[in-house]
Amino acid sequence: MSIYANLGRSATLVFAVLALLFACPVRAAEVVVYTSLDQVYSEPILRDFQARTGIQIKAVYDVEASKTTGLVNRLIAEQGRPRADVFWNSEVARTLVLQDKGVLAPYRSPAGEDIPAQFKDADGYWTGFAARARVLVYNKDRLAPADLPKSIFDLTQPAWRGRFTMAYPLFGTTATQVAAWYAVLGPERTEAYLQALKANAVVIVDGNGTSRDTVVQGEVPLGFTDTDDANVAIQAGKPVGMIFPDADGLGTLLIPNTVALVAGAPHPQEARRLIDFLLSRDVESKLAFSESMQIPLRDGVGKPPRVPDYGSIRAMKVEYRAIADNMERAARFSRELFAR
Repeated sequence: MSIYANLGRSATLVFAVLALLFACPVRAAEVVVYTSLDQVYSEPILRDFQARTGIQIKAVYDVEASKTTGLVNRLIAEQGRPRADVFWNSEVARTLVLQDKGVLAPYRSPAGEDIPAQFKDADGYWTGFAARARVLVYNKDRLAPADLPKSIFDLTQPAWRGRFTMAYPLFGTTATQVAAWYAVLGPERTEAYLQALKANAVVIVDGNGTSRDTVVQGEVPLGFTDTDDANVAIQAGKPVGMIFPDADGLGTLLIPNTVALVAGAPHPQEARRLIDFLLSRDVESKLAFSESMQIPLRDGVGKPPRVPDYGSIRAMKVEYRAIADNMERAARFSRELFAR
């Protein structure tokens, strides 16, 4: 075959390849994220990532009443054929449940190197950032400073009968808090405490936001909630304050956000870039300045004065693994006790 014939075949092949490339639509890079952080807080962060990188964000948000649990169940159901790339959880215990079920894949982000070790999985399956705290919100028009409880255990006393509220303890951070009590206090003491709360006519509502609103409206003077929910009311000028309980004893439960790579993620490269972005100091600072009042886990991250330093809070001494290990038992007892 002559050199001219070979050149002709090569040119034909190149032309065919180019024609095939132009015939196929070029898809923009994208990443699918499931997040349980309230959409009002998480969506601006995700839009910022999209604007900076050009990677299209497809986000699935959770609803208040089934906070986190709905997305966790969806990730488990999709495990054989994952649709999500990244799970951005507003708490930690159910992230560990997903790790145990093999839903997650390890990824050690360079952006999370300076996050303290207690907020990261040793094998790299998840990384924590920007924590909330479990607090008591109170109505200033109904309670004087001298009336405020210092401990969650005060709520079993007759003075608080029917005067405090709590979210249904099967979902969200309320379920995490109950599991943390199991881990720290032990099952017998925790179940006795829960029974005492019920006997003292605790008002069970759908979520932490509802618990806060019930207090804001003065229906009851006190309620369990998270720092982000309480801060929204405070910034709106509502007559409420928050208590970090048990500063002399049990301590306040700190609950970091967690981010993890989904095993078999359809877009792994884009997923890693999103995780790097979420773990940046810039994002942790933005969450601190937002109404969600997230508490940075690293020194030197910018924050407004109303956000306390992590080191100034007496944090409950509990391993997140121990919380995860108690989730099912805590849910089973709570479901039976607070059946509705």
